[in-house]
Amino acid sequence: MALVGKKFPNITVDAISEMGDNLRINVLEEATKNNKKVLLFWYPKDFTFVCPTELHAFQAALGEFEKRNTMVIGASCDTNEVHFAWLNTAKDNGGIEGVTYPLIADTTRNLSTALGILDIESTEYNEELDQVVIEGSNVTYRATYLVDETGKIFHEAVNDMPLGRNVNEFLRLIDAYSHVQTHGEVCPANWEEGKEAMNADRNSTAEYLAKLN
Repeated sequence: MALVGKKFPNITVDAISEMGDNLRINVLEEATKNNKKVLLFWYPKDFTFVCPTELHAFQAALGEFEKRNTMVIGASCDTNEVHFAWLNTAKDNGGIEGVTYPLIADTTRNLSTALGILDIESTEYNEELDQVVIEGSNVTYRATYLVDETGKIFHEAVNDMPLGRNVNEFLRLIDAYSHVQTHGEVCPANWEEGKEAMNADRNSTAEYLAKLN
């Protein structure tokens, strides 16, 4: 179910800071109370392979997100204790030492369930065990959400486990959305900051396409 255009779920979850402080984060409130955009990215597990490359990539671009009044938050279903151990593991040993943005610990899976991003193949009630049995890893895909200052989701994307993200694309999307917010224009394919946008009418589209020929 697509969540674009809807408010981000009003769910508060555990998180940890770079210093090891236990936090409680509500993404909707972070956006609305601080008048900021929020980029929330989910990854499957700490201490894995593609995941640290992504966390370091977001860290390297953190200044660019801050210039755009955007808060970056990472998230997985690991505990705060596992997050903290990973934060204290050197980069050359597969760790994320040096990452400074907060990391959500959705151990209850309340938020990831609400977003529908858990890798669950099936759920089945087992009469003998008198419980629901889950088939699948029950960890999150590489899901990314961009949330505006009103708490509305304006972009969502979900990658399979092996596929790392392109951080620059999220900067482009934030630029494009900010342009729409400021100027009321729409942004055509491959639009980047500084390029020509369009009015939302057929004449403007025709003129833009004519320039491509």
